[in-house]
Amino acid sequence: MNTKEFIIDNFSPSSLAEKIASRMKAKRIAFNITQRALASRSGVSLGSIKRFETKHQISLQSLIQLSIVLDASAEFQQLFPVDQYKSIAEVLKFREQRTRSRARDA
Repeated sequence: MNTKEFIIDNFSPSSLAEKIASRMKAKRIAFNITQRALASRSGVSLGSIKRFETKHQISLQSLIQLSIVLDASAEFQQLFPVDQYKSIAEVLKFREQRTRSRARDA
């Protein structure tokens, strides 16, 4: 695989959705849970689970509910991390940079 394919693949929403659905299905099977049982435990409809596993389409709310049942909800905490500052100087520097970029955009 060349680098260009890797970059395109990693940033393709449909490819990412397919990978997430595949991993969720594998985890469901590893936990020995049927689609019907997962639907019952998660509160997500059986149809939504089937659609996710086949067409890779699901609402964010339903995906979170499934992740809780399949012990994978911690991964959502890693999305969109909030900057952690080590000092007041870092906070002031960040604010100064934001102010400069806004001035350029005006």
